[in-house]
Amino acid sequence: MADSATAGLRYKDKVTIVTGGSKGIGRGCVEVFVKHGSKVVFCARGESEGKALESEMNAAGPGEAFFIQCDVTKEADIKKVIDLAIEKYGKIDCLINNAGQHPPHTAIDDISADDFRSLLNTNLVNYFLFSKLALPYLRKTEGNIINCTSLVAQIGQPGAVAYVSTKGGITSFTKALAIDEAKHNVRVNAFSPGNVWTPMWETEARNSGNYEAAKRAGADAQLCGRYGTLEESGLMCLFLAADATFCTGIDINLSGGAELNYGNKNRRKEKTSDWS
Repeated sequence: MADSATAGLRYKDKVTIVTGGSKGIGRGCVEVFVKHGSKVVFCARGESEGKALESEMNAAGPGEAFFIQCDVTKEADIKKVIDLAIEKYGKIDCLINNAGQHPPHTAIDDISADDFRSLLNTNLVNYFLFSKLALPYLRKTEGNIINCTSLVAQIGQPGAVAYVSTKGGITSFTKALAIDEAKHNVRVNAFSPGNVWTPMWETEARNSGNYEAAKRAGADAQLCGRYGTLEESGLMCLFLAADATFCTGIDINLSGGAELNYGNKNRRKEKTSDWS
């Protein structure tokens, strides 16, 4: 009979890797998975933020957290995360690919080929490498991969040709990998956030010149009239990892209905440099 302290834990003793886990959606995943009993290995560039979250999670339990500093543009750093996870826990049950970057809104005229290549490396190649290096262990546990993409991969976004391209690549990568890994009973799924309130959104709103108006506009883009939360992001991933056992190759919107209904989309009524 399950101990009352651990009853209801949906990912108890499973080993989960979360990339970009010190803040934003990645942090939401770390918090939710630790809360549900997982041993979470998470990585990020910022050591102080990562160590602080590691301490906070280990004090809260009932799962545990292990932080590894990592630059996801460096293959050696990615390999280090996988190797240290195996050294510490001996297995991997779930990989959540989340680390990435959204550059400032820019017209294609002002995006160089090197800019585009760099963003592909940051947003897409890191998913490829983490998946490739984790798969030998995920095949042993018949585990799963969860890729964070974006709603804009489906609907586009002004001033974000390079970013949207990387997110569309993640969606296609998810489907192709799901086909290949089905023979190993490894599931590969994705989720597409709309506007989730993260430090990135906070920064963009403050840099807009009108914080309250920008914040309200972001909330109003969803039918639900609000932003998604970090916890809701983590719970989406927990569902894909623990409950969606007959799902592979899917991409679930976490968008509050932002993709639905008509809106004022006329881009020709006036020339503007405002890409928001």
